[in-house]
Amino acid sequence: MGAPGQANLRTVDQLDARLKELHKLTAQTPLFNPVFQLGLELSRALENGEMTLDHIEALVAEMDCEGLRARAARLDRILETVPIADNDKLLDEAAAKTAQDDDFSAFAVRWQRPAAHVVFTAHPTFLLNAAQTEAVAHSASNGDFSEASVCVASSERDTITLDSEHDAAMAAIARGQKARDRITGHLLDIAAARWPKRWKGLNPMPVRFAHWVGYDMDGRTDISWSTSIRYRLEEKATRLAGYAAALEKAAPEVAAQLSRAHAHTAEAASAFRQDLTDPEALSAAANGLTAAHPDKIVSLEPIITRLEEDARHADHEQARALLVAAAAMRSDGLGMGWIHFRVNASQLQNAIRRRIDPDGKLSLASQAALVRMRELLAEVKPLTSNFAALAIENSTAVRQFLAMAQILGHIDADSPIRMLVAECEEPTTVLAALYFARMFGIDDKVDVSPLFETETALEHGGRFLDAVLAEPAYRDYARKRGRVAIQTGFSDAGRFVGQVPAALAIERLQGRLAEAMAANGLSDVCALIFNTGGESMGRGCHPSSIDDRFDWQMSPWARRRFLRASIRLEPEVSFQGGDGYLWFGSDELALATLTRMTERPLWDADVGAPTDPFYRRTDLSLDFYRAIRGIQHEHLESSTYSRAITAFGLGLLNDTGSRKARRQSDLASDRTMSLRQIRAIPHNAILQQLGYPVNVIAGIGTAADGNREEIAGLLRDSARGRQIVRLARAANALASIKTVSAYGELFNSAYWASRPYRGDEQQISDACLKLAEYLTKDDRTGVYRRLASRLRVDALKLHRLLDLIPDEAPLKDREHTRRSLGVLHSLRIALFQHMFLRAVMVPAFSRANDISRDDVLEMFFTLRVEDGLAQLRRAFPIHFPSISDFAVEAPSEYPDSSATGYAGIHKDYIDPIARSHALSLRITTALANEFGAHG
Repeated sequence: MGAPGQANLRTVDQLDARLKELHKLTAQTPLFNPVFQLGLELSRALENGEMTLDHIEALVAEMDCEGLRARAARLDRILETVPIADNDKLLDEAAAKTAQDDDFSAFAVRWQRPAAHVVFTAHPTFLLNAAQTEAVAHSASNGDFSEASVCVASSERDTITLDSEHDAAMAAIARGQKARDRITGHLLDIAAARWPKRWKGLNPMPVRFAHWVGYDMDGRTDISWSTSIRYRLEEKATRLAGYAAALEKAAPEVAAQLSRAHAHTAEAASAFRQDLTDPEALSAAANGLTAAHPDKIVSLEPIITRLEEDARHADHEQARALLVAAAAMRSDGLGMGWIHFRVNASQLQNAIRRRIDPDGKLSLASQAALVRMRELLAEVKPLTSNFAALAIENSTAVRQFLAMAQILGHIDADSPIRMLVAECEEPTTVLAALYFARMFGIDDKVDVSPLFETETALEHGGRFLDAVLAEPAYRDYARKRGRVAIQTGFSDAGRFVGQVPAALAIERLQGRLAEAMAANGLSDVCALIFNTGGESMGRGCHPSSIDDRFDWQMSPWARRRFLRASIRLEPEVSFQGGDGYLWFGSDELALATLTRMTERPLWDADVGAPTDPFYRRTDLSLDFYRAIRGIQHEHLESSTYSRAITAFGLGLLNDTGSRKARRQSDLASDRTMSLRQIRAIPHNAILQQLGYPVNVIAGIGTAADGNREEIAGLLRDSARGRQIVRLARAANALASIKTVSAYGELFNSAYWASRPYRGDEQQISDACLKLAEYLTKDDRTGVYRRLASRLRVDALKLHRLLDLIPDEAPLKDREHTRRSLGVLHSLRIALFQHMFLRAVMVPAFSRANDISRDDVLEMFFTLRVEDGLAQLRRAFPIHFPSISDFAVEAPSEYPDSSATGYAGIHKDYIDPIARSHALSLRITTALANEFGAHG
């Protein structure tokens, strides 16, 4: 079929219609690929001059806008109710229900317990720029999803730094605090109306906030201890200013005291912005912070006591203002919320090894190491420390404990600090963290929290918990702190075992914690479980509803395990990076998010509910889980899967954070890049960009094969099963195996050799021949075909399974969304072809810096476009030193007018490659918006 004329491909509607037409041909020729064919037709129009990159840019801009509108509408849909007045009413209704029995004590118990702890983390998911984020948040807040509302922002990328991530986190928390204050005020009003003589004794705490932006050292070396101290001081200064403003009318004396404390803290923060590698500067900053000063506040307890005492004698309006401020202080302390430091287990092991095994002969997993660790814990005596000790410490883990000691001693003595330990798989590691906490005298304020996310950690997590909780020193510590803290992670877990098996394995681990706490006599302390999932369905988020979002990471089954054991549960949930902060992107969205939490506390469950068949029929559900996990594991270990996912390197993705997505490597290693070199977020993001979320869908259909009717019945009759099906359907609605195949055809030597075969594309025939010749030995076409075949077989089995289960929530405009995704991929395939053709058309140039022309071509084929362009610009410069720059007196007639630069090569080849790449990255954003999140 020949390519349609120029007029047929000028608008998105025309592209949509053309793709719909091409899809019909798959009935005649099953292997026909509509996505690649549309990409070819666009490429032909681009190469023969019927279209230009200006036309392509207009199409991309329209699709970009559609993605933003879909993003805003999705946020609005999941939040259910967004207008502030409506959420006020819903909160009043929820609170009124708990006041029905006229029992003030019961009302107080319910509303003094946070519905959840909300943690803002800075994972690299800042996909949208600040203006786009604001536009999406504004649209979702007011329900106007028109182009005029959502698509007003420029698509130009922001430069993302740790400071900008921290600023974004603080803005999100500030809106959360404002919403929480509003909820607190409503609760006080309801109590005052119902119990006029007792309401002032209510201390509401609807939700707690925390974050780790600037304190997370796992996998990065660019955050110094002084950065963490500076951030904590800046947060303290911000919070003090907020408290002072809130109390300006109700308690002017206290407000004045807080204002002076703010000024003192801001001065200290300024000192810690200096270059502290200079011992003199460090000494001055440290002494200014640690010295006694009348305006220095390290604890809010006296102020909270005063506010509550003053409220007892104040009228309603003044008392309300005082109690709202006191409640905020009790929740947040002297900061924007609690903070989480994070290190890797290996960093802790390296630090403790010097003390228990200086010769390096002892396995830290051994019983001997555990015995020695117990001895060390029994012997350790608290040591004083100062900022000089912190500055000279070279162990990352010990440095974190020293920093925590300074924060607790001189910035905020009240708020506990979390010590998250990633890849923690040995009890010795937890005891090592406890040892250093004791060494610096802060074990009464630090919650050591192992992270369970790797395959090994999830598989052996139950035994790990049994071992740790059996240690007398740990039990004593847990009672002192009043909680046992763990972290479960869905990102790496979802990458290594698949998202569905990860959720089920984490659920079992949560249940095992309840068992271990009960068995070790720890039912009298809290269980704090931090569930760190991202916004993507490939990283622990459920896209169907707010209930599914809350229940996917910690199911009602897991919650009931704690309720039945009479263990108080403290659930904690993350909102990650730019994606997660959108839930707090406006006052309306923040209030809606927190209202949903207070309506449905994340610790609550129906204890009397009948057992879900999914947990009763373990003969079916466990086999189903193991089979999915096995298939996901096969993909992960498969060289085919690994090569396909890494075929373009990370070049399909925008930079979305200050933390690097992978380690640096050379050209050769790009050809054999391991999936373990790529972090979880970019791995999942690549799956989105290739068109098939393998780690969500793969294996479900095959796992049911051979027992389909019974598995379908189980999933149909089980609440947890139906939730799994909703996740699978949501992912499958966006998935296209034809798209995966289409990207592989870009590397098909036969395609390039055949494209000008009929003689109608003579202007690019030489370039096509060069590409065909270069790609004769390339493996990527075969790799993509093999992967697509495996996915197709599994998908057919999934469709047969889903046919047996009613669709509870059919997606509106499903086919339109699928075609929109297809159009985006086709546009990108055309742009990639334009880049590849221009790359081989560039005139030959001499080898420089050990980089050959073939090396540069490979840079473009793996989408290391900026590297390739840098080499071309070096080979073909257009800017030279001018002879007029020099004050040389002797005359020169050279250079003459014929000695020009390479402006033509830039115009014809280099600039089009750069522009095509920039447009392809805008398509990346549009695709991710259709998925609802990056990664």
